[in-house]
Amino acid sequence: MSARNRREFLTEVGRGMVAVTAGAGTAAGLGMAPAEAGESAAPLQFGALEPLVCLMQDTAAEQLLPVLVERLHRGTELRELVAAAALANARTFGGEDYIGFHTMMALSPAYHMAQELPAERRALPVLKVLYRNTTHIQAHGGRKSEVLHPVAEVADSSRGGSALREAVRRRDVAGAEGIFASTVRRSRTEAFNDLLVTVQDQLDVHRTVLPYRAWDLLDIIGPEHAHTMLRQSVRYCVKAEPGRNSPSNAPEALLPRLLEQYRLLDRSPGDRSADDSWVERLGQTLFRSTPAEAAEAAASALAEGFLPSAVGEAISLAANQLVLRDPGRRPAQEDTGKPVGSVHGDSVGVHACDTANAWRNMARVTNARNTFACLILGAYQVARDRTIYGADLATLEPLPVPYHLARLTSTEPGALLAEAEAAIRGNLQGRAAAAIHRYGQLGHPHRPVFDLLLRYAISEDGSLHAEKYYRTVAEEFAVTRPTFRWRQLVALARVTASEFGRPAPGYAEACRLLKV
Repeated sequence: MSARNRREFLTEVGRGMVAVTAGAGTAAGLGMAPAEAGESAAPLQFGALEPLVCLMQDTAAEQLLPVLVERLHRGTELRELVAAAALANARTFGGEDYIGFHTMMALSPAYHMAQELPAERRALPVLKVLYRNTTHIQAHGGRKSEVLHPVAEVADSSRGGSALREAVRRRDVAGAEGIFASTVRRSRTEAFNDLLVTVQDQLDVHRTVLPYRAWDLLDIIGPEHAHTMLRQSVRYCVKAEPGRNSPSNAPEALLPRLLEQYRLLDRSPGDRSADDSWVERLGQTLFRSTPAEAAEAAASALAEGFLPSAVGEAISLAANQLVLRDPGRRPAQEDTGKPVGSVHGDSVGVHACDTANAWRNMARVTNARNTFACLILGAYQVARDRTIYGADLATLEPLPVPYHLARLTSTEPGALLAEAEAAIRGNLQGRAAAAIHRYGQLGHPHRPVFDLLLRYAISEDGSLHAEKYYRTVAEEFAVTRPTFRWRQLVALARVTASEFGRPAPGYAEACRLLKV
């Protein structure tokens, strides 16, 4: 793949410029087989990356990091390690294993985190995730337990996403895989758009974030692996299909009605700009409404021609409020590494922000119908998440609260960063949030804050979510207007304080091997 940044690639694909027709040789590399319906027992092969993929699967976890660091010293690029790990993960788990797909979703964030570090430390976030990846692959059975194999195409005259969606609803994994393989052969762009029709059939954080993070990885591993990465979402959807009477099916009727009611099926996204007050009002509407009302508010704004990016920004701000208002885990939610009061890992706020980020990014790179659908469902989901555990988070006060702000006496950036770090190391979520809020309020530069929080996003375990949430905040900060963007870093400071004290497996060894 030529050297282009992620945004350029995604935009190009979203416009249909990378749509290709694959020949027989390429089809084999994509995991497609011109054979009878169903999967072949033969293993997937990944060309020049195959030896490195096998190394990721076959090496004992306790031996992995020295081998990888030696590879780096001999000239292997960090990008190659991430690519091989992503393909090893896909081949082993196929989107059907909880820790497996969470680890896959951490790979692209870890690679982007690496680009923010000095050269001598750059490999740390990637090595951390690669250690987790191989550890779980080995626990799963390694190459003897691979889930993905070459799959035969299934021709379907209806084309479009409806055939794939119906196969998923029937829990027909072979049929769904075959239809998707056929679509990928025609066009990766078309395949991604068709996949989203199925993804939008249910609302579930992993169903939403998995395709985005798989798509995001293509800029690292190459678009020729689109089928391998995206078919994981097909299999996830089949496995997670709850049946037609599940509460998660609520958008099934709502989305088509809103697309029709607001005449969004026969129009292109608008270019009407929105000022700060409009975005704030819409964000508050989405945050405080019922899910159906929030979806309608988003549909109405899109029908009025407002920029999808402005609607997406409002969704992101609403999700951010869930982190700032989250009361933390209750005693019945306590788990290993996630004590009472904690908000890291699979908390309602972190999940909501990652979901909003995924909907927002997918809306940028898809066809018009999916742009509208992603944002409508993003609005629905953030409003639903506000009450997902019973309590209405809109009734709670967001951080930072006056109590913590009143105890900050310094205005110097260094002192405020030291206060934030001390709060993080003491697991003092409110104090950490207050220090970063005051720092941003005073107009100090943001990079030192990212550097502080990045350090702990790498060193701490984060219960599978540290890398992904750090990257979510970094992406949202970059595209959110100055009036609101510091809310993202305040939320990240809170989550960082929550997760501190549980070092990531493999991190200390990686530091020793890199001599940092």
